[in-house]
Amino acid sequence: QVQLVESGGGLVQAGGSLKLSCAASGVTLSIDSMGWYRQAPGQEREAISYMLRSGTVTYYKDSVQGRFTFSRDNAKNTVFLQMNSLKPEDTAVYFCAATQVYGNLIRGTPDYWGQGTQVTVSS
Repeated sequence: QVQLVESGGGLVQAGGSLKLSCAASGVTLSIDSMGWYRQAPGQEREAISYMLRSGTVTYYKDSVQGRFTFSRDNAKNTVFLQMNSLKPEDTAVYFCAATQVYGNLIRGTPDYWGQGTQVTVSS
């Protein structure tokens, strides 16, 4: 089992920045890849970015490309989502996820989910 705990969400003005963290614990050696997703009110959950175990980031959603950066600190078993130039449409609950099979990220069915952290961007 893997446990994921997100932090770093909050309220920020448009144009501002936030850095989300996701700390993994448990059987982390079983993790093949990780991802960030978000869900806005009344909308379906959508993928933001994926990272392989190697550290290679394989995907950014078009609308966040160039503004968001997925990174990690292996020593702390923690991944991050640096979000810059935030827009009101980025308002959502952000989730990190981990999976043993990369394809599960693409299908939106990773093995493990964090509890989510709220990001609110005011105009």
